[in-house]
Amino acid sequence: MTTETTRAGFAAIIGAPNAGKSTLVNRLVGTKVSIVTQKVQTTRFPIKGVAMAGQSQIVLVDTPGIFTPRRRLDRAMVRSAWGGAEGADCVVHLVDAHAEIVVVQGGSKAADRRAADDVESIVEGLKSAKHKAILALNKIDLVKRDQLLGLSQRLFETGVYSEVFMVSAHNGSGVDDLKARLAELMPEGHWLYPEDQTADLPVRLLAAEITREKIYLRVHEELPYSAAVETTAFTEARDGGARIEQTIYVERESQRPIVLGKGGQTLKWIGENARKDLIEILDRPVHLFLHVKVRENWSDEREFYSDLGLDYDV
Repeated sequence: MTTETTRAGFAAIIGAPNAGKSTLVNRLVGTKVSIVTQKVQTTRFPIKGVAMAGQSQIVLVDTPGIFTPRRRLDRAMVRSAWGGAEGADCVVHLVDAHAEIVVVQGGSKAADRRAADDVESIVEGLKSAKHKAILALNKIDLVKRDQLLGLSQRLFETGVYSEVFMVSAHNGSGVDDLKARLAELMPEGHWLYPEDQTADLPVRLLAAEITREKIYLRVHEELPYSAAVETTAFTEARDGGARIEQTIYVERESQRPIVLGKGGQTLKWIGENARKDLIEILDRPVHLFLHVKVRENWSDEREFYSDLGLDYDV
């Protein structure tokens, strides 16, 4: 009697901000492990999602977007992204195909041009590291096939890619093929996590990320990247559920009313929607209590970086 060989390893998903990395990780895993918003640079630290494909376990590292850093937090995020790639068994470079083609056609927005510049920067980084990556062209549902083929050829000719996949992280097109290939590339060995575990992110941190996602979904126009969420208490409730207390930090007093909303309606929406996700993820009742506080310069505090596993001294 023979048993099928098990495989386990790490696959890093790198790319420019808003390329769709978090959506792809969530699609590959089959559940939410990384926040998804219309804001770029929302993934501040690598989140490991665990995807199963037959006898292969793929530990997916969803890295922060690689972009031109300006602040300390930016530099820490970019260093974290490249660090996640260096330690992986394979690297997937996810590219927003729609943004790339819009730039080529000359009708691009500033955000599209920045995304294209970031792609070039990542290509140069891969060349310097002499590291072959899988190219995954994302958002193919928004692009014509002949344009995709031209973009694929242009990027492949840079010499930094071993193969190309065309996917839509949004609707799942092509994702199963990419997942099957990642499973083949994992080295032989015992699984690193239990079969039913989808992420190694501490639950307190995951809860904070879920709430931060809802903040950006609700107030993305009014609030810049000036909010952090801390889970200050996570205890057992009498009904067997989880009692979670969180503090939302903003940098200025003028931002506090934005998060609260008229009559507290915005904060209520954030809490209700975060609680729905947490109930689904934790599979039990959730009692969520949110508070909003002003904490100037939280993004320059060493404690904040260490909590997220980021390097403060960059």
